Amino acid sequence: MTAQQARAPRLAARRLERRRHQRVQVALLGRYMLADRQEYPCQTIDVSPGGALMIAPVRGKIGERVVAYLEHIGRVEGEITRHIPQGFAFSISAAIRKRDKIASQLTWLANRQALGLPEDRRHERIVPRSPMTIIKLESGRELEARIIDVSLSGSAISLEVTRPPLGAAVTVGSTNAKVVRHFQGGIAVEFRLALSPDRLDENIIL
Repeated sequence: MTAQQARAPRLAARRLERRRHQRVQVALLGRYMLADRQEYPCQTIDVSPGGALMIAPVRGKIGERVVAYLEHIGRVEGEITRHIPQGFAFSISAAIRKRDKIASQLTWLANRQALGLPEDRRHERIVPRSPMTIIKLESGRELEARIIDVSLSGSAISLEVTRPPLGAAVTVGSTNAKVVRHFQGGIAVEFRLALSPDRLDENIIL
């Protein structure tokens, strides 16, 4: 075996690792939590399966643990590695399967940007951890309901009672909305005002 042949597997492994950690310039909204468990909004500048650079109001300390929830990516955690004037960079600690999933999402985002496809947030939906809620009708009647999923613009809701008519004004928890669609066992509502992106995660309470 020649020296070149011996080096080939190592070179291939390094190229694979570079592809896995290739940074994609993408602006993803989200929120993050530092060691003091305070939460802050953020926006990424670039992301790779191994780390992210983001705009953040509080930079934390080098080496401090950070947990972030980023749209399209979900929950990631790691340590702050460096500061920039408007934020910080952090490493992402994740299993290989999670890194591969992030890489796939980043590839999709990069291709979407290259093709000039519009970003349609209306189809980004999450399932809340605490799905039970109360729907209040214009008459003042209150209905127990279960949230199926939520997006920035609306929600699908399961109801075991008579459904409010299309166009009816309702309050889902404390969020004003109107009924825009019926389906078997529930309704879809559109919020009067779109939710803030930093609210859209599995801990949301309407």
